[in-house]
Amino acid sequence: MRIDCHGHFTTAPAALGKWRERQIQAFEESGARVPPAELRIGDDEIIEAIENGQLKLQRERGTDLALFSPGAGKMAHHFGDEQTSLAWSQVANDLIARVCGLFPERFVGVCQLPQSPGEPLASSVRRSAVELQRCVEELGFVGCLLNPDPSDGYWQAPPLTDKVYYPLYEKMVELDVPAMIHVAMSRNPAIQGTCAHYLGGDTTAFMQLCQSDLFRDFPTLKLVIPHGGGAVPYHWGRYRGFLQDQGRPPLEESVLRNVFFDTCVYHRRGMQLLVDIVPTVNVLFASEMIGAVRGVDPETGHRFDDTGHLLSSLESLGGDDLDAIFAGNALRVFGRLPSVLAARGIAVPAAPAGPAPAAPHPSALPGASGPAGTTVTTAKESGK
Repeated sequence: MRIDCHGHFTTAPAALGKWRERQIQAFEESGARVPPAELRIGDDEIIEAIENGQLKLQRERGTDLALFSPGAGKMAHHFGDEQTSLAWSQVANDLIARVCGLFPERFVGVCQLPQSPGEPLASSVRRSAVELQRCVEELGFVGCLLNPDPSDGYWQAPPLTDKVYYPLYEKMVELDVPAMIHVAMSRNPAIQGTCAHYLGGDTTAFMQLCQSDLFRDFPTLKLVIPHGGGAVPYHWGRYRGFLQDQGRPPLEESVLRNVFFDTCVYHRRGMQLLVDIVPTVNVLFASEMIGAVRGVDPETGHRFDDTGHLLSSLESLGGDDLDAIFAGNALRVFGRLPSVLAARGIAVPAAPAGPAPAAPHPSALPGASGPAGTTVTTAKESGK
């Protein structure tokens, strides 16, 4: 079985983009709201977009299932205000739910969060927890996209380890769903989006996690860093050395029990480096197609984002390793995924054992108060 944990609806019908343009323009000109009901997309339009786009390539490449989210670059959290972001997220998430309903054997939803930059950040995080719960409990989603830079290119928010994010993390732990840390567009003219902002965001987020005790407060929290971790595998020794110099526990104890990397790496040597450096239990198959790079690599004759071909070509990976990367690790990290698939009548392989969770901080023990007076809900308490 092959589960692609990183897919975006980048081929959505044009009506979605036009509605979004009207929403942004109306707010900027007069503060007016464009009702979501004005967006009309028929099932036939969705089927055509999927059949001729993502599903066509999934069939060609032998991918059984994609964890599917709205287009990451289109999240564009800096536009409008909190209500703008909430309405846009709900519209985008509801469209993903319709895709999953039309193709239940091929797609499972991952939601966009209604984040906002600046002063509204804290209240938008609380709204994000509510939207996450709606998507998980009502729409059958299994994860979310978490933008570490809702200013979209100017990095004005506190690190992801700041307590402002704790209401969202509490909800993630309660629901047993991970977040993929994924920036959106870049409006900074000095930082290109898909090759600079995306990869820089991955690297920055990893360093934030290295410098924190987040996983002592949330020992069962799970985060996925996309695009092979940005620069992280290439500079693994730098991170190990930094932690050692700071007297902090090694990566295996402080980060890797909770953080995972996907395989959106578009050349063989890079993929080899990823699986050589990062433990197999921390690697999840992904392609991000149809996404940042869409052409054919003249050196291989395969599309750049055909990461399944790249993985299968690595002689260092045995059958058990490939099984874990292609499906088993996703079934473990996305804790609700096996039950969602079972409810759809889809047989799944058993998930392999993963790294032991981090030792909890005293404030994260059952019945205790978390940092800054927050209540920490553990996976055990929530029954997950």
